Amino acid sequence: MGVIMKPRRSVLACPGSNTKMIGKAKSLPVDEVFLDLEDAVAVSAKAQARANIVAALNDTDWGTQLRVVRVNDWSTAWTYTDVITVVEGGGAALDAILLPKVTDAGQVRALDLLLTQLEKSCGLEVGKIGIEPQLENALGLRNIDAIATASPRVQALVFGPADFMASINMRTLVVGEQPEGYDTGDAYHHILMTILLAARAHGLQAIDGPYLQIRDLDGFRRAAARTAALGFDGKWVLHPSQIDAANEIFSPRQSDYDRAELILEAYAFHTSAEGGSRGAAMLGSEMIDEASAKMAAVIAEQGRAAGMRRTTQFAPPE
Repeated sequence: MGVIMKPRRSVLACPGSNTKMIGKAKSLPVDEVFLDLEDAVAVSAKAQARANIVAALNDTDWGTQLRVVRVNDWSTAWTYTDVITVVEGGGAALDAILLPKVTDAGQVRALDLLLTQLEKSCGLEVGKIGIEPQLENALGLRNIDAIATASPRVQALVFGPADFMASINMRTLVVGEQPEGYDTGDAYHHILMTILLAARAHGLQAIDGPYLQIRDLDGFRRAAARTAALGFDGKWVLHPSQIDAANEIFSPRQSDYDRAELILEAYAFHTSAEGGSRGAAMLGSEMIDEASAKMAAVIAEQGRAAGMRRTTQFAPPE
């Protein structure tokens, strides 16, 4: 297991042009807030949105949320100015840059180099600001391993469903739902598993994109449960009504967390000299071994990162 990063169970999208939404976001129980300079901000509003974001980053009213800014992608005329303005103005309070529409590793390396120069010139720790590449097209997915390893700053791989669906000509206008006519299986499964496997292979988090029907909470829960079951770490939320569902779905159930901690303690005891130095042992009616401990470690670390507390304790046998 690598270093456990802060959880990203719920990732709130917040337009940089909307100061009211930014103000509210600071008090919401989300794991991450990303202040958007890209799709959610009109061209005429981008300059003011940058100023709004710098002011927000320097505000002391934030809770424990990760603070991230989504800049415009490298094919536009705005990326450089986005990054320079945000880091020079509020880099000390910035956790990561969300880079959209990534197609190859060079785009991540370019952002890494720019961030390094900015951190040095601003007196910030080099490497402090992370990168979240967003996969939104077929080419990006084909280059995903190179993208994931392009910089040590990369922390999470993010699925951008709407642009991705357009890039492959998927026949639907409803983001997050199965396209009409696809009545067996999951049309997104290959895409999601490709992102997840790359994330796990390289020690990163995997984040699902938004569910756009914000009044359909049942639909959101269904979509979130699908990617949580695969092993994704979190999902974007577009409205406060989706936050509690995301935090719940991407956290272990209390019973699973308790069981995971119990397995780890029992395995540590039974493999010790005191416990008989056994590689396999019984925990109640279940045999546990090294593989059991590896599985339990995943659930336990997720629960700890989410701030969960145990309700049971291991009692060594007499």
